[in-house]
Amino acid sequence: MRHYPMMVNLQQKRCLVVGGGQVAERKIRSLLEAGAEVSVVAPSCTEQIKDWSQEGKLSLQQRSFEQADVVHAVLIIAATSEPEVNLAVYEVCQPHQWINIVDRPELCTFTVPAVVERGDMQIAISTGGQNPGLAKKLRRQLEEWVGPEYGAYTEFLGEMRQRILGLKLGEREKRAILAELLDDRFLLWTSSGEFERRDQEAEKLLQRSDDSDN
Repeated sequence: MRHYPMMVNLQQKRCLVVGGGQVAERKIRSLLEAGAEVSVVAPSCTEQIKDWSQEGKLSLQQRSFEQADVVHAVLIIAATSEPEVNLAVYEVCQPHQWINIVDRPELCTFTVPAVVERGDMQIAISTGGQNPGLAKKLRRQLEEWVGPEYGAYTEFLGEMRQRILGLKLGEREKRAILAELLDDRFLLWTSSGEFERRDQEAEKLLQRSDDSDN
């Protein structure tokens, strides 16, 4: 089965995590970072999960899983160390709910890819749940190739794009400027901290375009 890749907005979406160990903690962290409303059900949990609960970042029920726990959840992750519990979670989920069973990839309606994050830029790697180890290996390789400077570069490009879209130029001219900003020299100036030079060169591009339009 081939998955459909997409980036999902989980802001204020109700998400349930069944389990309180290290695997569950990693899943919860990602959900919280995405702004999801997270509920956790587990008889015991890590100190970090307890801290998140005490800080009001999630709802924690320290007890065994119950069928009613899934009712209002949009997305459900079963991440316990007990296969029978994970299966029980799957069996009570409905077709309209997104489900991830950590030890049963064939039961998942979604999988969580390995991700390289650089600011707003995210590079996701998935093997469709067939080999998470390969995805992690590729992630490590990408982390070496795509350095932290890409975070600042992505932010710069985003700011410039908004300005360019507001210019009174034709679509062809706008695409030309955006393509020019992808030239490696702008990335190198970002990487070396030469922000003033980078920004000056970007302003020259905008000025030339404005002059030619007039």
